Amino acid sequence: MSRMSSEAFEKLHEMYRSQCDELKQLSDRVIRSQGEEKKKLTRVFDERHREAQELLREMEQELISAPSSFRNSMSSKVRLYHRDLGKLQRQVHTSDTTYSFSSRTGDGGHGIYGAQNEHSTEQQAQRTLLIQGTESLNNATQSIARSQRIAVESEQIGTDIIEELGQQREQLDHTRDRLVHTGENLSRSRKILRTMSRRLMTNKLLLGIIIIMEVAILGAVVYLKFFRH
Repeated sequence: MSRMSSEAFEKLHEMYRSQCDELKQLSDRVIRSQGEEKKKLTRVFDERHREAQELLREMEQELISAPSSFRNSMSSKVRLYHRDLGKLQRQVHTSDTTYSFSSRTGDGGHGIYGAQNEHSTEQQAQRTLLIQGTESLNNATQSIARSQRIAVESEQIGTDIIEELGQQREQLDHTRDRLVHTGENLSRSRKILRTMSRRLMTNKLLLGIIIIMEVAILGAVVYLKFFRH
């Protein structure tokens, strides 16, 4: 839908540029002409001017559904086009003071119609500004809503991280406690091993003494039995 709207706007834009070129040529001819020819060319100019205004209104309608990036840039152009039309119209209707006065008072109210066209052009420019201001306000509102949503999501992420860090701290505390218990168990094991080692050495020493005593007794018995007579 946005793409179709942009394409339609471009077509209207080309039509307006062609119409605007024709209006500029008519404006030059009106300024250089006099008498009945000036009146005739002025009526033609006003008719083309009306058609150009209608094209600008259609362009504004197309901009409502156009993408925001395209709409913002082209809204400024449409506003400038309204000003250009108003400028051309003022040049045409002020090119000859005598003709302007007579057309306002006697020639079928043509000057009044020109003033109405100028007022309509100003209204169109104001409406374009209003549309652009509304769009800017909507964009700002959406941006604030996105910022609030991001802030809430960031707060939730921060809460989750804090909870996860708390769980990791508990796990580290448990691991430290297990390491402390393991160290204590290792100390007790070393003490038990040292005690067993001392007892083993004591047993070996006692066994050696007993063996020596047994050898001595055996030697004494042999001596007494065989050599003492």
